[in-house]
Amino acid sequence: MIVCLAATVFGYGMNADAKKKEMAFQMYSVRDLIGNPEKYTKNHESTLKELAKMGYTAIEAANYGGGKLYGVTPEQFKADIEAVGMKVLSSHVGHNLSGEELKSGNFEGALKWWADCIDAHKRAGMKYIVNPGIPFPKTLAEAKVFCDYLNKIGEMVNAAGMKFGYHNHAREFEKVEGKVWYDYMLENTDADKVFFEMDVYWAVRGQVSPVEYFKKYPGRFNLLHIKDHKEFGESGMVGFDAIFNNADVAGLKYLVVELEGSNRPNILDGMKVCADYLKAAKFVKASYDK
Repeated sequence: MIVCLAATVFGYGMNADAKKKEMAFQMYSVRDLIGNPEKYTKNHESTLKELAKMGYTAIEAANYGGGKLYGVTPEQFKADIEAVGMKVLSSHVGHNLSGEELKSGNFEGALKWWADCIDAHKRAGMKYIVNPGIPFPKTLAEAKVFCDYLNKIGEMVNAAGMKFGYHNHAREFEKVEGKVWYDYMLENTDADKVFFEMDVYWAVRGQVSPVEYFKKYPGRFNLLHIKDHKEFGESGMVGFDAIFNNADVAGLKYLVVELEGSNRPNILDGMKVCADYLKAAKFVKASYDK
């Protein structure tokens, strides 16, 4: 049975700081508008301006390849974001291990790819690099190799002046040889090298409580993907008030809005609903980056 954390309306209402809250958005949300280099070139200026008007203050990218973000240089990408009054915050990017690397535990070749990736993201002005997911391990031996890999990437990202994190879906809450994979990752990665960007919706879909994880592993969740089934607060599945009331325990620094599907005819209408929800919610602080 899915754990349903019923959203409440307690503490929900406009407040004096409603227009001053820091809110990033995952660019995958508007992939139909700017999700690849061609669409980005055509629509990025108008789309980003519209999102900035809604109150979004930063972006999390989701299209890196060949040293570029959305087909443009890191420097140009940074300039495009800053031109509309937002800042570059984070980026989803990953590089899977080959079967041989996973078997041998030698992933030096993969780390060479990461060296170029990290350099590009530093030039783009990123504060965080986030791995959006890795294959589900078949054994705890494989799980250990994955954790060693994440630790090494985190070490490299730290050396470049940024932080490295891992983003979950629902499957991370399944077990590998009797051990919950998400717990194993949290316990076998170095907190100084790897933080976790919990996707609260996928956690609920994985039949766990985000707040219980915050309390079990305090301080590990520097970013949160704030997400509902569609627009915020309309499904009743995710208890956003409880999540934000425990943000300090989580270690939250920045919230990232992701909208994978919308009940509105236009995805930008859906993004506005989400922005308005967070701006109006008294349980959401103006900033978490202290």
